[in-house]
Amino acid sequence: MKQHAYIIKGGRPISGEITCHGAKNFATKAMVASLLSKDLTRLTNVPPIGDIEITRQMLESIGVRFSWESSTGLNIDPSQLNSYEVELPHSRSNRIPILLLSALLQRFEKVKVPVLGGCSIGLRGVDFHVEAIRNFGAEVRENKDGFEAIRKGPLRGTKIKLPYPSVGATESFLYLSVLAEGTSVISNAAIEPEIIELITMLRSMGAIIYTDSGREFRVEGVTELSGCNMHILGDRIEAASWASLACASDGEIIVKGAKPEILGNFLSYYRKVGGGFDLLDQQTIKFYKAKPLVPAVVETDVFPGFSTDWQQPFAILLTQANGISVVHDTVYENRFGYLKALAQLGAQVQTTTHCLGELSCRFKGMNHHHSAVINGPAKLRSKNIHIDIPDLRAGLAYVIAAAIAEGTTILTGIHNIERGYGNIIPRMSKINLEIQKKLL
Repeated sequence: MKQHAYIIKGGRPISGEITCHGAKNFATKAMVASLLSKDLTRLTNVPPIGDIEITRQMLESIGVRFSWESSTGLNIDPSQLNSYEVELPHSRSNRIPILLLSALLQRFEKVKVPVLGGCSIGLRGVDFHVEAIRNFGAEVRENKDGFEAIRKGPLRGTKIKLPYPSVGATESFLYLSVLAEGTSVISNAAIEPEIIELITMLRSMGAIIYTDSGREFRVEGVTELSGCNMHILGDRIEAASWASLACASDGEIIVKGAKPEILGNFLSYYRKVGGGFDLLDQQTIKFYKAKPLVPAVVETDVFPGFSTDWQQPFAILLTQANGISVVHDTVYENRFGYLKALAQLGAQVQTTTHCLGELSCRFKGMNHHHSAVINGPAKLRSKNIHIDIPDLRAGLAYVIAAAIAEGTTILTGIHNIERGYGNIIPRMSKINLEIQKKLL
């Protein structure tokens, strides 16, 4: 069976200008938040990616209407929401169904959602979501087709302490609490920039949400919410990927559309290994290699730590550093499968089940290969090497690896990239990357 592939000819500095899309990790969650009102919601800077289409298909299956004002301006009309059963979309699923389970409980006493999809990067259990729903007074059942939630009467405010600051569970809590009766409190909540944007959106819809200096949110439930206008912030994961590409290829890329403050610790690690950056304005950053690259020990963590979604492109950068680097992922237990393919290009990498770092790790002693050792610099080469993309973030890391490898690399499974980054070909032409999309 034929499939589309990216054909990339690499081995030269990558330079030019690129604009980040709106953040996938917020745009789809904003679409879910729009269901909490019966009014029209307008989203701007919506990324033209597969996950938006998947989410739109699910919402249209229950009566939500959509219209585009522009290529990135999306109107969402939930006034005709008429079904409690979400259909599995034609173009695969993602992680949104478990969030719809919480949001739709505000509109229906019974909700059914399909099985979850997304990238296979770890267990990513839904226990935190299910427990949150139950704490608000509803029942949750799981079957082979998905999940079903039932409430008898309104949801009631509650107190929740997450054992781990899960982004998804925090989002579920927010959807459940804003219209619940009484006050709700969540402790040890996630505080990623996308979560803060979701809180801003919900506040603009009429929600009353207080945050403190720690990881605690207090929500006073209201009786109804209204529609709103919301701009989707730039994608910080994408911005870090282009930065890694610029430095690893000894090029220079101007990245537009991402605020430097949401890059946080990435910028510090980038400086540490030898990367340079100049702030050109509030949402424009020029990235380049400032000095010879040196190794680093990187441990992923929840925000404000080093994002687990940054480690794949950064690992490619570390293959070009002079010495031994270590990456320890404390967020997901199965994110290093992509390193085997890098070895085909000449990267010297090895994974281990040991916790190679100082951070407290919930995977200690559990036999997961969640630490990696990278020995550089490695001269990456490819002579029509064929690599299949396993997941979204690894996919863009492979694009970076292919760009710095001498020769031609063939990437298949590109739907995994386009789910989160859309058609990258037009944007790649602006940074002189030799890439083609062909049917093989």
